Amino acid sequence: MMRIKDIIWPVIPALLLILAGPRQAAATIYSYTDANGVIHFSNVPSNPLYRPRGGLPRGMSRESRYDNNIREAASFFNLDPLLVKAVIKKESDCNPYAISAKGAVGLMQLMPGTARDMKVSNPYDPRENIFGGCRYLKKLSRLFNGNLDLILASYNAGLDRVLSTGTIPDISETRHYIRMVRHYYLTYQRDR
Repeated sequence: MMRIKDIIWPVIPALLLILAGPRQAAATIYSYTDANGVIHFSNVPSNPLYRPRGGLPRGMSRESRYDNNIREAASFFNLDPLLVKAVIKKESDCNPYAISAKGAVGLMQLMPGTARDMKVSNPYDPRENIFGGCRYLKKLSRLFNGNLDLILASYNAGLDRVLSTGTIPDISETRHYIRMVRHYYLTYQRDR
């Protein structure tokens, strides 16, 4: 016997696209299945369990999806776009709805206070988040005269920790973070 849920669920993603109108027709639909087996759909996921349904457009990887925003923000703040992309890869794995256990949000994992200071009103908006993260990276770059390790250490462990000692904090997570961002950065440079 067929249940109404079995009939309705398959058409919900298409229905959401129709209701969103022509401007939103290319929006990504996200879903997750809860512990009771219920499938939840959203075009603006609020839960980190949501995952995109289907694939990205042909030839576009998760890592290239925000390249235009990255280039625009990096150019505006005179940063290397490949470094910004490497930070995004390590911070959120290119997920604009990522939320850390400490409350950092979005592609560049901005803490609420940092987002406010960097003039980001909606940290889930990819463009706004990238601009806020780039603004913060530029601030750190000026403070540390372009020293990449200190910039990245501050981005990960907090500015006050790095300013208090003038060195990379002895935190294994921060040291790993720096290694991984440098790894992604070199990979992107090599693949350029």
